[in-house]
Amino acid sequence: MGIARGLLYLHHDSRLKIIHRDLKTSNILLDENLNAKISDFGLARMFKGDQTTARTKRVIGTYGYMAPEYAFDGKFSIKSDIFSMGVVMLEIVSGKKNKGCQNLLKQAWLLWKENREMELMDVCCYTPSCNKSQVERCIQVGLLCVQNAAEDRPVMSSVLLMLSTDDTTLPLPRKPAFFLDYSCSLGQQSASRSEEFSGGEITITDVEAR
Repeated sequence: MGIARGLLYLHHDSRLKIIHRDLKTSNILLDENLNAKISDFGLARMFKGDQTTARTKRVIGTYGYMAPEYAFDGKFSIKSDIFSMGVVMLEIVSGKKNKGCQNLLKQAWLLWKENREMELMDVCCYTPSCNKSQVERCIQVGLLCVQNAAEDRPVMSSVLLMLSTDDTTLPLPRKPAFFLDYSCSLGQQSASRSEEFSGGEITITDVEAR
């Protein structure tokens, strides 16, 4: 919830609308009370007035968290951060990283379609007292956030509402982005690399902890 509230402030409550552009699990810190805090604003961009989208020829970010419209076309908006938020949510629930040919988004989607979404949950976190409905809700909200089309993704105020209330009916998500495992066609990702893509430069960073 702390991550969602942080993004809500950046996107809607701040004087200037801020797009983080590199939201990922390693950029989420916990304070002494285990409240989540968003960190590392080195790639963040500010929007002025009624600006809703921007485009760059130099795409910089972390593979697996990038929204498709940003990774392939350099377009970013609040919906780019929403996509990253969805990936983070699914990673937290599953205890897995979304990378390479082991596509977490695809796995979550297939399990959800078969009403087996609880199988996505990290076995280390499962207890008899676990609230199954909350876990299933988190997975479905995560899938709503990673839908392929930016316009299909909810805004952060809606995400926060869906996460904080159990009686809100959730819409059905569409197939997530990167469903066809585009990463496999790109080959294994190195720790950090740059390549030419679609006439522009894309820098993909994938840092693993030792």
